Amino acid sequence: MRSRTKQITLLALFAALSVGIYALESLIPPLIPIPGVKLGLANIITLVVLKKYGIKDAALVLIVRILITSLLFGQMMSFLYSFTGGVFCILIEFLINKLLRDRALFITAIFGAIFHNIGQLLVAVIITSVPGVVIYAPYLMIAAIATGFVTGFAAHFTLKLLPREL
Repeated sequence: MRSRTKQITLLALFAALSVGIYALESLIPPLIPIPGVKLGLANIITLVVLKKYGIKDAALVLIVRILITSLLFGQMMSFLYSFTGGVFCILIEFLINKLLRDRALFITAIFGAIFHNIGQLLVAVIITSVPGVVIYAPYLMIAAIATGFVTGFAAHFTLKLLPREL
């Protein structure tokens, strides 16, 4: 059983790591010229925490990352997009992970990426009042499948490398 202090320390480290990964990813130029397409590498940490510690801890790490990265790298609009996408993502990842009984993490990550994009598209439609932004949906879904696959496998191998006692 983890002590409360150890749990808080581990979650703070995971949150800091996800912020660092986000910062490094922000230095990578867009791979394709479609607004909103990113690799989503910080989600590797969210997946690791979800698998290792559960939904509450993963949601906490996710929210801390979104708050910090929005303050450091974005603005209020980026917070709305990230928060909504993050909530959609973590909820579906939790459900899919339970459905698959902790197997095939890449499938969990793909669904997470898809639902992250759906959440962001909903925010875009609400904020801009332009339903035409959904024209990006097919491209975002293809990108989500590719990036979710990569982050899912990265999280899978990260979990294999982590010590069991963490």
